[in-house]
Amino acid sequence: MKVVRFHEFGGPEVLRYEDVEQPTPGAGQVRIRVAATSFNGVEANIRAGYMQGPIPVELPHTPGIDVAGTVDALGEGVDDLAVGEAVIGFLPMTGTGAAAQYVIAPAEILTGAPRNIPLADAAALPLVGLTAWQALFEHGKLSAGQRVLINGAGGAVGGYAVQLAKEARAHVIATASPRTAQPVKDAGADEVIDHTATDVTAAVTETVDLVLNLAPVTPEQLAALVPLIRDGGTLVNTTVWMPAPSDEQRGVHGINLFVRSDADQLADLAARVSTGELHVEVARRVALADLPALHAQAGAGELAGKTIVLAPTA
Repeated sequence: MKVVRFHEFGGPEVLRYEDVEQPTPGAGQVRIRVAATSFNGVEANIRAGYMQGPIPVELPHTPGIDVAGTVDALGEGVDDLAVGEAVIGFLPMTGTGAAAQYVIAPAEILTGAPRNIPLADAAALPLVGLTAWQALFEHGKLSAGQRVLINGAGGAVGGYAVQLAKEARAHVIATASPRTAQPVKDAGADEVIDHTATDVTAAVTETVDLVLNLAPVTPEQLAALVPLIRDGGTLVNTTVWMPAPSDEQRGVHGINLFVRSDADQLADLAARVSTGELHVEVARRVALADLPALHAQAGAGELAGKTIVLAPTA
């Protein structure tokens, strides 16, 4: 089968499009015929070797944390999935990824794919959708009537975060660039701040219950958001290279989010997509063989929106 792997850490040039043996599922596992995976920024850091502490991988390594595809074979003890079933999942980050024609996945991390979008497009949902869900509701405890500031709402996680927060009947303030402002408005943000032209701390004139930081800001910029949070509120930070600041005197808690796979949460997100409550946005679709070029474009800052990577059909 065709696969993209890297045999050493480095730049996009270490990614190789090659042939390997088709894998066989073990107990509790299934083999998936991959329709698509997606590109996530963390995968470039894993490829470069920057994440060996929190996310150690063995070489050669196949990237592709997200998967959408069809169950192709069942391992021993798997009785809640069927061959031919369309599924999605957030694969173990230290394991073999889905940048391949087939991938082995633990059955417990999979859920049924949304029914109203192309199966390949559903690969755009798992990691970023779960990040938004866990940040807002599991860690941020967001509820109806509360105010949330989503800093860096123009990216893939931000798009889901805005939609989910609005569906929860929160008041959403979002920062975005001029290029991404309209999609953020379309997602439902009540207020959109152009962070390229406006001081965010000055633009937010009323305190918020929750700050969700998705932007690659400096520690000083992140700390400047804490005074915008009401006493007892929360800051959830997704940028793993710096700790989330707190204000213990006011009871403001800083939380660093490390997203995890959760099939129940993913099933809820997929159901919302199926009913039209949640919209999956795909900016680009590229072939698996073009994954090295995609990593290079990401490194050059040329990617916008969510890109899915299509597995070969033959």
